[in-house]
Amino acid sequence: MLRRQFVTGALMFAFLLPGLTFGQAATPAVYTAPKETIDKIRDEGMNRSQVMQTLSYMTDVIGARLTGSPNMKRANEWTRDKMKEWGMQNAHLESWGPFGRGWSVRKFSAVVTEPQFINVIAYPKAWSPSTRGAVSGEIVFLDAKTPEDLAKYKGLLRGKIVLVSALRPLKPIEKALVNRMSDDDLVKLAAAPDPAASGDTGDPPPAMIKNFVDGMNMQAKKMKFLIDEGAAVMIDNSNQGSGGTVFVQGAGVGVEMGEIKSIEDIFAAAAFQPQNKKWEANMMPQATMATEDYNRLVRMINQGAKPKMTIDIDSQFYDDDPMQYNTIAEIPGSDPVLKDEVVILGGHLDSWHSSTGATDNGAGCAAVMEAARIILASGLKPRRTIRVALWSGEEQGLFGSTAYVKQHFGEKKNGTLAKAADYERLSAYYNLDNGTGKIRGVYMQGNSAAKPFFEAWLAPFADLGAKTLTLSNTGGTDHLPFDAIGLPGFQFIQDAVEYDTRTHHSNQDNFDRIQADDLKQASTIIAAFAYQTAMMDGKLPRKTVK
Repeated sequence: MLRRQFVTGALMFAFLLPGLTFGQAATPAVYTAPKETIDKIRDEGMNRSQVMQTLSYMTDVIGARLTGSPNMKRANEWTRDKMKEWGMQNAHLESWGPFGRGWSVRKFSAVVTEPQFINVIAYPKAWSPSTRGAVSGEIVFLDAKTPEDLAKYKGLLRGKIVLVSALRPLKPIEKALVNRMSDDDLVKLAAAPDPAASGDTGDPPPAMIKNFVDGMNMQAKKMKFLIDEGAAVMIDNSNQGSGGTVFVQGAGVGVEMGEIKSIEDIFAAAAFQPQNKKWEANMMPQATMATEDYNRLVRMINQGAKPKMTIDIDSQFYDDDPMQYNTIAEIPGSDPVLKDEVVILGGHLDSWHSSTGATDNGAGCAAVMEAARIILASGLKPRRTIRVALWSGEEQGLFGSTAYVKQHFGEKKNGTLAKAADYERLSAYYNLDNGTGKIRGVYMQGNSAAKPFFEAWLAPFADLGAKTLTLSNTGGTDHLPFDAIGLPGFQFIQDAVEYDTRTHHSNQDNFDRIQADDLKQASTIIAAFAYQTAMMDGKLPRKTVK
């Protein structure tokens, strides 16, 4: 799930909730598949699942899948070939972009050498430049909260390894890291009002935007100062987590954000474009450190010690192909009239780099691939085409899915919807991108006309915990570009499990954090939704743009 320095918090979700106003299209008759068909899907999905094998190869063998990295391209090609092996057709990579430079780490090490040896947990930030070999230097704590505070460090930072974040106090963990939705949670979610009726535009308060931009600009001022002063490496404190868990994302750029008028302005700002070679001279080697290690170093310095550190960041940029790719494959429709209409299942294949992207979002990709495999293995012949789309560039701003939607379905231009060729051919888009947790229902994005369909389709899975429908919007995932232009795009409600507490964008996002039974359940439900959507006489009802 989305990304970036500020996107790990609630602000990302606020920014990306759609702010459009919609009317309601006519509702076709509810279709439900025969019980024996649903039983066949459930039997295949729960008793002969391949979802964990798929996910293990994706995460354990291929590994981290940063957009633009060799591993990302390898994952594109492997998922394409795997779905083709299963019998899916039109399996291909579809380009979008230009995105910018690729990046990977060839070697990294970081140790405190004086006054004693201390092994620390740290990771370079994505798109960080390399150090000039292994660099050694005194560690300095840059205690600067305002631009004026920087002046006292002038002339003192050349060759130094600089800590730029505040000490982050850690409290005992008083509740479980695992979070599953209670019956009360689900009841409250189901009772949520229509976001349009409640005036939910998705716009964050101006003060929140200002605080965010001010914070980003201060970080840019710090980096520019460090670059001008000749500092060797910049290190910040993991912004959440404990026990050695490190949350690390993209490198910062020492350029202020400028005037921000729209979401596009934010994602176009230098702060969110470390992959753009244009900003190469405005970046420096940078890493994120586990809070326990970072806090110790700050306390040592505050006690008068002068610790030293050796750090080696050996990273590689890739400039040969500025384009990136989505993986696409299909189960072709069997109905002569409806086969050109599509039901799309999706998740984002890209990840961050400190672990293997298992819960974010290898799990979602493996589940939608498995849903297609279940349909094929069950011998079913959907009337409409069922398409699997595995996106790249999600972590940098929903780039892959947004480009795909623009090319195939349309976009909003100056408040007006410009439809592309396939706009009327999409029945629904279903997304899975909230970790490893089981499906508990669907966020309907204010589309009340979809409720009777989803109620009927969830009913056979109530015993597996999936029964809740909410009109609420949810943000931060690849359903948003579809929903933003009035197409039925949905994210499933999932148990968080450890997503928010341990795995999302962290070095703990690995295969061992996956809950196999939850992922089997999710794959099975997605298969049932996809198949029944593909079998309807009419398309799923959509919200029409006023």
